[in-house]
Amino acid sequence: MTAKKSLTIVQMNDTHAYLDIHQEMFWKGDHAVYRQTGGYARIATIVKQIRTESLGSCLFCDCGDTLHGTYPALQTQGQAMIPILNSLGIDAMTAHWEFAYGPEIFNQRVAELNYPMLANNIFDKVTKKPVFQPYFIKEIGGLKIGLIGIASTIVDKTMPPSYSEGIYFTLGKDELPPIIDLLRIDEKSDLIVLVSHLGFTQDMKLLSEVQGIDVCLSGHTHNRLYKPVLIGKTILMQSGCHGSFLGRLDLVIVDGQITDYQHRLIEVEAVVQPDPIVAELVKHALAPYKNELAEIVGETATALNRGTTLETTMDNFLLQALLESTGAQLAFSNGWRYGAPIVPGQITLNDLYNMIPMNPPVSTVELTGEEIKAMLEENLERTFSCDPYNQMGGYVKRCLGLNVYFKIENPLGNRIQKLFVGNEEVQPDQYYTAAFVTMQGVPQKYGRNRENRSERIIDTMRKYLAKHRPVHAELRGTFVAV
Repeated sequence: MTAKKSLTIVQMNDTHAYLDIHQEMFWKGDHAVYRQTGGYARIATIVKQIRTESLGSCLFCDCGDTLHGTYPALQTQGQAMIPILNSLGIDAMTAHWEFAYGPEIFNQRVAELNYPMLANNIFDKVTKKPVFQPYFIKEIGGLKIGLIGIASTIVDKTMPPSYSEGIYFTLGKDELPPIIDLLRIDEKSDLIVLVSHLGFTQDMKLLSEVQGIDVCLSGHTHNRLYKPVLIGKTILMQSGCHGSFLGRLDLVIVDGQITDYQHRLIEVEAVVQPDPIVAELVKHALAPYKNELAEIVGETATALNRGTTLETTMDNFLLQALLESTGAQLAFSNGWRYGAPIVPGQITLNDLYNMIPMNPPVSTVELTGEEIKAMLEENLERTFSCDPYNQMGGYVKRCLGLNVYFKIENPLGNRIQKLFVGNEEVQPDQYYTAAFVTMQGVPQKYGRNRENRSERIIDTMRKYLAKHRPVHAELRGTFVAV
């Protein structure tokens, strides 16, 4: 007898601890527009409505980058998020920036969650045993669903060593087949769902090499997929960032096979009525910081965003502040994707912390021209590698004071065609002074006379805003694809 069942999957990914409504960037023709979206209370309302429509046959998963990214989250090492997340009815999640607090603190947060943290690719360095559950079985609407997690693989490769103290990360690909077999054959699962934080291109490659996944919920790269992607029989979806979107996938399943599906990328619009219970939890989490973060610290004439790959107005503002503070020739920061836009007008302290919540010290270093070129080539490979497994960055490294002309399609070490500091072509043996923030801005292996200054980046940006009112931070063509 044919057994026809339905399941609705809801995906949340890369919310970066954006508790409440915020600005988001959208493209319209040849320009960007901004409108307010998001907030967990609105997410709760939408998910409740979906659960009602699906008659309770609903799976809700979070692909990570959830406990880190805003001031209240950082100040409490993610603890402020726990009551809110526990109220949403999430079924499982995986992780990435959660490790910024260190594995020990993150384990404390995991113990406080009322749903499992899944990762098949994180192991204890001493025992070699998995740190988290690799998989979890959930029964919903008469279906047995096998959930597998893969956390971000870059934590112990490109991020500060404290993030991965005592643990190591694999790609997770080799660990998948035996888990899939166990779920299919031993556990008789009707559906296998991969909850991943590898990123869109890495997930695409992995799914072309590993069979047996029905649905992949992809995170990390902030793609807004208005249509899911099919890799063989696997349906892949990804749903933006900052909690500005949810992904919805409605499945029809007959005898363990997906026979039909519909997908929708749902914008968490400002007009959505916030769920009152979650709204109260959000209010409570924000209350200790509300007055402090509301302080007006400046004004911008430029819309500041992080929505473009090669260069952004938000990072140009940050780098301008670095250059003015230090007098360095060059400035570098990491190509972070997170950070809600700031529209022209007033800038609050909250806006600055959203931009760089870690508030690291301002650092300086001396780099040779040869080192600058090598560092940028390494970053371009991690951004644009033809092998997705080698893509381990965010966007292109943010820079000011230089101009890079490069070919995206060229192989490692051969992308940069011309490199200038000011109007002068960079000389391999010449030293250049550079200001930066975090080891992701300038990795430890590069440069001499590295120094962490006493001033932190939030104060540096505040001083810059006090002198430049309003601030201008337009795109400068720092990186030009030729």
